[in-house]
Amino acid sequence: MSMRIVGLHHTDGSVLVGTLADNGLEVGVLAPLEEFWADPRRWLTGSAEVVATLPLDDVELVPPVLPGARVICIGLNYLKHVAEGSYASEGVPQYPTLFARWPSSLTVGGAGIPVPSDEDGVDWEGEVVAWVGETLVDATPEDALAAVVGYSAFNDVTSRRAQKFTSQWTLGKNGDRSGPLGPLVPAADVGDLRDGLKVETRVNGTVVQQGSTDEMVYTVGDTLSLISRTFTLHPGDLLATGTPSGVGYSRTPPWLLRAGDEVEVEVERLGVLRNPIVANQERHDALNA
Repeated sequence: MSMRIVGLHHTDGSVLVGTLADNGLEVGVLAPLEEFWADPRRWLTGSAEVVATLPLDDVELVPPVLPGARVICIGLNYLKHVAEGSYASEGVPQYPTLFARWPSSLTVGGAGIPVPSDEDGVDWEGEVVAWVGETLVDATPEDALAAVVGYSAFNDVTSRRAQKFTSQWTLGKNGDRSGPLGPLVPAADVGDLRDGLKVETRVNGTVVQQGSTDEMVYTVGDTLSLISRTFTLHPGDLLATGTPSGVGYSRTPPWLLRAGDEVEVEVERLGVLRNPIVANQERHDALNA
């Protein structure tokens, strides 16, 4: 089974990086978060020593994301998704539509995703995230792709009403715990997304999205290369590669996730990412915990 990299809270408040055991019951601790991202390939070869093994039930999993990491997302990266939305009349632009998430918006599988108070519900967007493992400055597409050290399943859960408030998508894309992220699987075990990995999203067991990564308009290498020509990418930065067609807001009538629903994103070779949708009150409860 492929290595699956996760983050976990240490008792001193720091974040450690570990690997999930094949039995799904334990996690092997590898290194502190900063040490892992200083040389990620060292830890992803499978030869690094596990310093401790802990029962999974005794740890709190968190995304293995550096506090200063950039989480860059591609919008409208599958032709059928472009066609189903309000941007269809604009066609496919020469350059990808890019927006950003803050690392604090990310969470893990199993975490409850709250519905913000101004929303009737939230929308699903199953996709794949690429993890950058090397510094990139003015990189060629080939070098940029070679710098990717892993991939994860991702759900770019969106607050559609907030997203439409202005021409900028920041508000709708950064809801609390709205970006669940699956374990990192080494790129060597995943292969090239251009060969086509199946992406499927399910709501309460019903399939709502089916796509393949070979349908992407803007590839990982091309997009990272483009970004690196404006700002430097560092190990630990992430690129969310966009979602296939089948999102909820484009349906008639619209179908949104509400408290009590469960959403799953399954990506071939990356596994299943499953999250419950919870009421907005849980955001307030978390502040008083």
